Amino acid sequence: MEKKPLNHFHPGSSVLSFGTAGCNSGCRFCQNFDIAKARSIDKLSVGASPEKIAQVAASRGIDSVAFTYNDPIVFAEYAIDTAQACRALGIHPIAVTAGYMSAEARPDFYAAMDAANIDLKGFTEDFYWKVTGTHLADVLATIDYAVNEARTPEGEHVWVELTTLLIPGLNDDDAQLHAECTWIGEHLGSDVPLHFSAFHPSYRMMDVPPTPHETLTRARAIALAEGLHYVYAGNVHDREGDTTYCPNPQCHAKLIERDWYRIIADRLSASSGGNGHCPQCGTAIAGRW
Repeated sequence: MEKKPLNHFHPGSSVLSFGTAGCNSGCRFCQNFDIAKARSIDKLSVGASPEKIAQVAASRGIDSVAFTYNDPIVFAEYAIDTAQACRALGIHPIAVTAGYMSAEARPDFYAAMDAANIDLKGFTEDFYWKVTGTHLADVLATIDYAVNEARTPEGEHVWVELTTLLIPGLNDDDAQLHAECTWIGEHLGSDVPLHFSAFHPSYRMMDVPPTPHETLTRARAIALAEGLHYVYAGNVHDREGDTTYCPNPQCHAKLIERDWYRIIADRLSASSGGNGHCPQCGTAIAGRW
């Protein structure tokens, strides 16, 4: 689950991930450009009905199915049908998405999901338009909807986490980071987890250096100073930045200790007796445990 990345949705559980071809964003740094930029799905795919995908997951004891690699909004009908087939077998449907979709598409899409990781790729319109070919305002509207309005068929909030890929010199300055974290706190609340992820040269941005580790550390410190409770460093080995801490300032106990995607210790999940509360002070920890 941590690879999605989702740190507060059934940590350590297994996920079957799949995607199709094509994308509605034009990110110059695309990490999956071989499929996201593909012109024909026939060159890449094998047949898989929604029911077959759910059955494969169930037969292998997999807890969740994730629509990822390319944005699932471009295969929304297929994703929704697959999500329904998964739910019928007790499997969680998950979206990994850039959140660039119309207001009309949001209700049906997010009602089909139990959880989502949404990319918040930067925090200026200039960055969004020049680097991704999309618009910041549309993504913010989607994130706001997903966190504050979207419900599962059972009436539960869809669980949402955010990821920002930090690209040196483009979206990693203090001003953007403060603005982003302020917006999250004011519009979404302090309990929405935020992942700062390290960029690696790819696609049309091979001339940009990888993200220094200290940039992730600085970004995480800014987010925590802005009052966000759960902030993570991704794509690097960083046990402090990967670990879930109790947000109670008088406690700050380590609850789920990680090294990259590997869980080293878990004191929070129901299976380990935490049942969603800090075992040290009793504080409720946001998430699905």
